[in-house]
Amino acid sequence: MALNIADLFEHAVDAVPERLAIACGDAEISYRDLEARTNQLAHCLAAAGVGVGDHVGVYGRNSIELVEAFLAAYKLRAIPVNVNYRYVEAELRYLFSEAELKALVFDRQYGDKVAALRPDFPDLRRALAIDDGSGAALPPGAVDFATAIAGESADRDFGPRSPDDIYLLYTGGTTGYPKGVLWRQEDVWRTLGGGIDFATGERLADEWEQIRRGTAGPTGMIRLATAPLIHGSAQWSTLPALFAGDSVVLMSQFDPHEVWRAVQRHKVNTIVMVGDAMARPLIEAYEQERYDSSSVIAVSSNGSIFSATVKEQYLALLPNVVITDAIGSSETGFTGLGFVSAGTKKTEGPTVTAGPSTIVIDEQNRPVGPGEVGRIARGGHIPLGYYKDAVKTAALFADVDGVRYAVPGDYARVEEDGSITLLGRGNTCVNTGGEKVFPEEVEGALKSHADVFDAIVIGVPDELLGQRVAALVQPREGRDLDLGALDAHLRTQIAGYKVPRSVWVVDEIGRTPAGKADYRWAHRYAQEHAAAAASGRRAAATPAAVGPQQGAGGS
Repeated sequence: MALNIADLFEHAVDAVPERLAIACGDAEISYRDLEARTNQLAHCLAAAGVGVGDHVGVYGRNSIELVEAFLAAYKLRAIPVNVNYRYVEAELRYLFSEAELKALVFDRQYGDKVAALRPDFPDLRRALAIDDGSGAALPPGAVDFATAIAGESADRDFGPRSPDDIYLLYTGGTTGYPKGVLWRQEDVWRTLGGGIDFATGERLADEWEQIRRGTAGPTGMIRLATAPLIHGSAQWSTLPALFAGDSVVLMSQFDPHEVWRAVQRHKVNTIVMVGDAMARPLIEAYEQERYDSSSVIAVSSNGSIFSATVKEQYLALLPNVVITDAIGSSETGFTGLGFVSAGTKKTEGPTVTAGPSTIVIDEQNRPVGPGEVGRIARGGHIPLGYYKDAVKTAALFADVDGVRYAVPGDYARVEEDGSITLLGRGNTCVNTGGEKVFPEEVEGALKSHADVFDAIVIGVPDELLGQRVAALVQPREGRDLDLGALDAHLRTQIAGYKVPRSVWVVDEIGRTPAGKADYRWAHRYAQEHAAAAASGRRAAATPAAVGPQQGAGGS
């Protein structure tokens, strides 16, 4: 069995060539045409010397061409590298060097950055510019994407592939420069791509099982991914759908009303989003307009906090929709799944049923019991490690009773019924006077206040406590936030030592394109506005709107 991303996609092409594969904005493409264009792009890259193990940068907002770039690289047994379109030149320079790119597919709107960097990377053999409608000039040495592939063969005449071919995902870099997580393709398929049943751990019979299930009925599912393809959430919403012959709806940028219009237009069945940063604007846009959601049967959040108050909004407005809360990371893949229903117990983080290979361990690598907090660990199909970083790779893994586990640093509490409650990543934990405070818990409490729309919690230096809890809070539009009332509310939700001692009121919270908290932005903001917050008590500063170069806003 190949158990390879390109092979799994090709099985669907052969089974349902006329089905809609992808829709993005006004553009749509069938499986047959997606296959032909992807083959053309693969031949174009091969002609430039791109081959097995070479890295192809994929740098742009969601589009059909971006999906073609990923698939074309896999067809050649090359390795696509996700390039965050929000990166400034210094971050791009780091990634281009770290990943040793041999080719680049990019949106024209980022051509000025490509032009500035490319002379310093002579091994970057081909740069293909997607016409994104921006009207930006073609940078020197780059070739228009459509022109470059037009004369290439659309034949599928590539050699055999292997389950050992590499999948590489660069993490978001919200707390530092991004790291590349290396997986065997079979392993990442088994944990994120549908190769193992998420609930039971049962392995699929073979590489054709997904498309067999996808062709059991006259049509496939219609799945909408709200996040950008440069992040794992959207990649692993899109790829399994393509393996099953389903149709994928992508958004070139996140606009909650446009998402619901796409749901209406395409009769979307499932919506996948990333935590509150997408979930809350979506449900509030729905509440304003009451779009036709009759086709929707499931809504799923993954990769970021999905707070109890936001879940309650979904349950109230979409009572017949199944709502799920999935947890995991780039280094573990899927680790747990929760089904949310009316009356679900409120917790400081997602409470889920642990995946079949997921355990929680203490600092001595021993499994913890009910009521105890530890690190989430996943065994079975796990990554190879970090690209070009032996030290971090060694730190990623732990031996538990002779079994190798990936342990990326996410903390969780084991509940009495065996479920686990995600508390947050250890490197964002605030140590205040010896007490550990997980930001996600405090963020959930902040966002349960009626006047708070969004929040990020960090630790800032404190002479007495070492660190104190601090928060950057975005009020709801048109609301004046009373900090005294907010303080009183928080003290009904969380212990006093967890309540922020410094608060900045901001116009917009800094987040990554996928909606994850941008802690680098938050720390930078806190440092730049330190005088605005009183040490030991609350103070507020309302800054000017944060610009996109500072990482604020949605995708």
